Amino acid sequence: MSEAPSPHPRATPGTSPASAEVKIAAAAPQLELRGVTKRFGGVAAVDGVSFEVAKGEIVGIIGPNGAGKTTLLNCISGVHRLDGGDIRWEGASIAGMAPHRIAKLGIGRTFQIVRPFGSMTVRENAAIGALFGSAEARRGVKGAFELADEVLELVGLSAKGRHPVSALTIPDRKRLEVARAVATRPHLLLLDEVMAGLNNVEIDEALEMVRAVHATGVTVLLIEHVMRVIVGICRRAVVLDFGQVLAQGEPEVVLRDERVIQAYLGERYAKRLRAEREQAGTH
Repeated sequence: MSEAPSPHPRATPGTSPASAEVKIAAAAPQLELRGVTKRFGGVAAVDGVSFEVAKGEIVGIIGPNGAGKTTLLNCISGVHRLDGGDIRWEGASIAGMAPHRIAKLGIGRTFQIVRPFGSMTVRENAAIGALFGSAEARRGVKGAFELADEVLELVGLSAKGRHPVSALTIPDRKRLEVARAVATRPHLLLLDEVMAGLNNVEIDEALEMVRAVHATGVTVLLIEHVMRVIVGICRRAVVLDFGQVLAQGEPEVVLRDERVIQAYLGERYAKRLRAEREQAGTH
């Protein structure tokens, strides 16, 4: 049996045009947004947004409240139908697909307001994702609970699997929200402010949880307001303002962009940044 080709072929001297085309194809984005637009009445909540996410990346979406961040995740996951543009998943358009069909393709998500099933245990909540997730995750009840145990271990909730949801703290409810999404066996995980309202210690724990999920091979696209999260784990950051892309690139570069500081980070951040620059200049 011949060996399967590597998914990421290396370029070598004298590479033929054919092999170069293979390399370009292998580098194709996993998720691609092309001029995505969503209007509510006469207001464009998302207005011509375009960017790409490569397989294995962690990409952060930042911006002021009302910038269209959650609306954009709703468009990707099928909650909202597009008014313009296209969303492509692994080369094929998913615009107009129902949320359950998109989930079956391997796109999972969390919601900003967590709403677990209150009458169920933590373990039962996690098993729901396995029962109704992607084609890879869907299995019988026994298999769903086995997968639930795996993901609860991954997010640090294995010791509380048989607890009622009502007994969970806010940080643990957020962990459960991630566990339910991971139980769908996604290839891409959309995280909507999973660290909102957490203290510094809880944020550090949540960061490790996201890293653990990413280490299993899951691509992550997350919305976050905590800048040390963006800098700490994201390879790239996309800044939205009034529904449009204001800037995108490496977090350290984006967060020093004067447009981003004025539109989102504010004068307090700008002063701190200037002080850091002045201090660096004295050394």
